[in-house]
Amino acid sequence: MTALKQYQRIEATGLWRPSPDEQRREVVVSIGKATLTISDFNDKALTHWSLAALERQNPGDFPAIFNPDGDPDETLELAEAETTMLEAIDRLQRAIDRSRPHPGRLRWLSVGGVVVAVLAVLLLWLPAALQSHVVSVVPEVKRQEIGDTILHRIERVSGQACASPDAQASLDRLARRTGVRQIVILPAGVRDSLSLPGGTVLLSRSLVEDHEDPAVAAGYVIAERARSENQDPLEDLLDRTGPSTAFRLLTTGRLTPSIVDTYTEQVLSQPRPAVGEEDLLAVFAQAALPSTPYAYARDITGETVLGLIEADPMAGRALEQVLPDRDWVQLQNICGE
Repeated sequence: MTALKQYQRIEATGLWRPSPDEQRREVVVSIGKATLTISDFNDKALTHWSLAALERQNPGDFPAIFNPDGDPDETLELAEAETTMLEAIDRLQRAIDRSRPHPGRLRWLSVGGVVVAVLAVLLLWLPAALQSHVVSVVPEVKRQEIGDTILHRIERVSGQACASPDAQASLDRLARRTGVRQIVILPAGVRDSLSLPGGTVLLSRSLVEDHEDPAVAAGYVIAERARSENQDPLEDLLDRTGPSTAFRLLTTGRLTPSIVDTYTEQVLSQPRPAVGEEDLLAVFAQAALPSTPYAYARDITGETVLGLIEADPMAGRALEQVLPDRDWVQLQNICGE
């Protein structure tokens, strides 16, 4: 210990009293490795005090009065003039204190670590758990209500959904054929297709107007079904708008206009997430619909969708008509001129 080497030859005189019943006597005080030695003038040690257990009764006052820890009746007085000894005692005590373990500090560090771990769990796990819970408990009627709210917001950008009395029955038939609750044709705003909470699939008018085969539009609906099976549209909404949306939906059952606006802006401006070919083909097979027309609608060369063409689940099989020709013609005219 550097401080000990500096002070180990220091001596001072003081007044020592072993008990209140005895007279004070003048002694020589010296510092050892970890002790304060009190001796008489014949160099005979009278007592040894541990520096680590040394207490000062009157900090800041003089003469300085010390006693061993737990025994205030035995005292040592050092005059104010013994500054070197007083400084040495103070410095060595601080050095000893720094070198000893601090269980309180360790305890606080441990508590702090636990608190940080708990906060990390809450921040990382709780939002995901809350979102998962909300997705599982929101009833279908509420999902449909949310989907209708989003549709109305999209219509402010795209214009009113295409509708005609003659074509609505055809549109309903296409929805039943593809296994979704509702299909809505929009005149603009949607690139190709979009799933909304509650089983509504939006299609761009180009998917019915620019293709002669109704299997193309049906294929895009099937792709939305596969995408929804990979990620629930309600879960996608909560992902995009944050944990506060899940909490609000759980506690109030409502979404604010700003939440709906945020989701709408994002979902219309960003590309739809890709769906693996195996997942797509499984849903095409389940619906007994060919995947080849959809594949060529996505890539007329067929190069990037070769798997959907070569592994078409309906290849070489008798196909059920997607829609009668009359229904398809009416559907192609649903948006009018």
